[in-house]
Amino acid sequence: MAEKTSKQKVYTLLVQVGRKDGDGLPEGATGAGLMLFASGVDEAEAVRESVAILKQAGMNPLDVTGYGTLRDREEQGHEIGEDEKQLMQRALDENSVVVAQIEPYFD
Repeated sequence: MAEKTSKQKVYTLLVQVGRKDGDGLPEGATGAGLMLFASGVDEAEAVRESVAILKQAGMNPLDVTGYGTLRDREEQGHEIGEDEKQLMQRALDENSVVVAQIEPYFD
């Protein structure tokens, strides 16, 4: 029996979140930027899944910017470290959303 190849790809997303009670952001923060690696058959699915998961986690997603797949980013000249590649592989293996970085915003 041939092994089924996955149609899933991993997309790099930057999600801007606003404040919401119980969101877990530091006191005094006005929001945050989250860099995510999200699996999906296309970028639209990765965005939908990411927004849904963030809402379930009590966050308030406001805007999502997609940076494409690993290959897309490499073609754009992005330097991608081994740690990022490992997190991308984890997102693919687990068919999940991995939060790679959170940067709180302060006024």
